[in-house]
Amino acid sequence: MRVSGNGVDLESVHLLLTYKCDGECDHCFVWSGPQAPGTMSTHHVAEAIEQASEIDTVNSVYFEGGEPFLFYPILLKGVELARQHGFEVGIVSNAYWAETSDDAELWLRPLADLGVSDLSLSSDDYHGEEESVRRVAAATTAAKRLGIDVGVLSVKRVESCEGGEGASDDAGEVFFRGRAAAKLADKAPPRQSSSLTSCPEEPPNIARVHVDAYGNVLFCQGISIGNLRKAPLKTIISSLSPEKHPLIGPLIRGGPAALSEELSVRAESGYADACHMCYDIRSKLRAEGRLRDVLLPDQAYGD
Repeated sequence: MRVSGNGVDLESVHLLLTYKCDGECDHCFVWSGPQAPGTMSTHHVAEAIEQASEIDTVNSVYFEGGEPFLFYPILLKGVELARQHGFEVGIVSNAYWAETSDDAELWLRPLADLGVSDLSLSSDDYHGEEESVRRVAAATTAAKRLGIDVGVLSVKRVESCEGGEGASDDAGEVFFRGRAAAKLADKAPPRQSSSLTSCPEEPPNIARVHVDAYGNVLFCQGISIGNLRKAPLKTIISSLSPEKHPLIGPLIRGGPAALSEELSVRAESGYADACHMCYDIRSKLRAEGRLRDVLLPDQAYGD
């Protein structure tokens, strides 16, 4: 997403096909789990893809969750529609469906035939080490046989968290927002709030937005820039001025520390990282009834 005047050039749209998931991982940004509500219908998927196609700079669509394979027919239809519009297509999954590589190939072949170009598989201690590794290995083997580019997404176990040997050295860090803020933040060494002066999303240089089952267009999980059922995505993007957004603006100017100062929200003495501080401030704003039209969806806050 490249800022030009008050407009924004968008490159990728990521559809949160569902908030439902077969797991309930401690590091989940959006509190996904077996009971989580919020799943796109085929109509909602088609609507989002059609609106994305009206923006010339968008070149890819990703399907994420939750776990998108839980709604496989809708996922298939979404991939078909995205490819019809000429988009590159990727999917993020935990590979719960890959009991063996042959089984995984049954799931992946229709997607390969439609032209899915990227499969990102989540695997780390928080997904359940042994089963996750086995299934991701099976899915990886099948994807390679079918010519789908495949990669593994993993995060390092928080250092003081009990159990497990941790992820590999090339794994990423936990971002302490959503369920991770509630379940894992107190296991990490605290950092002074005054030092947290940048946002990991690096606004306004944002490569993508997420769209969820409720139509929310999200700069980050829990920060809305509009709703495509109230205004077309093209209008939302073209009219967005990140510096003037009530949350993105302060994050640009000085990260969560500026967010706390500019919105007069008391910060705690220490946080696990910038996401933890931002999430805490946003949660306090919601509790005060402030910016409720921006601090969406409820799912991202465990409500």
